[in-house]
Formats: sequence, structure tokens, C-alpha cells
Amino acid sequence: MPEPKDTFEETFPCEFYEPAELFEPDLMYTIPEIGRLLQGLEPDADVDPDTEAVLIDWAIPWVMAHADDMVIAEPLTEDGPGYYGLDPAAVES
Repeated sequence: MPEPKDTFEETFPCEFYEPAELFEPDLMYTIPEIGRLLQGLEPDADVDPDTEAVLIDWAIPWVMAHADDMVIAEPLTEDGPGYYGLDPAAVES
């Protein structure tokens, strides 16, 4: 249910990293790892399943919004996750 803004003591700007700020240029990341990075965590940080679900909810639209600056790779195994990384052209710009 929506809440009136004055219900909250404080609001903050909704700012997100750009891929070039978030990714190491020579690494590829899974969606859960991207979710952790967006929260300032290490990609391999241990988080509980409920937190990971929230991080994934944040990461998926972020990946879609920044797709022009990213590359994707096929999963390493048939049932494995996809990997995303920084497009080399995004590093140059």
C-alpha cells in the first residue's frame, strides 16, 4: 500500500552506480553478485536467502537499464547462471 511521503523522517536521492564504476573490467558477474555490488558488498559476501532475493530484485532492472554498457556470456554449465560484465566500449567512454 502506498504511503504519504511525510510518513518518512527522511528520503534520499535514488542514485545507482554506472557499470564502469561497479565492475572490474576483466571480470564477469552473476545477477546475485551484481546485487551485492550494488549494495556495497563483496560479490561473494554471505547473505541470507531473503536478503539475496531483495538484492536480485534490485539487480535485474539495473542490468536491463544499463544493458548498453554491458556484455553477457553464456552459462559455464547447462544449468548455471549467465554472466554479465563491462563492455570494453564503456570503459573507454
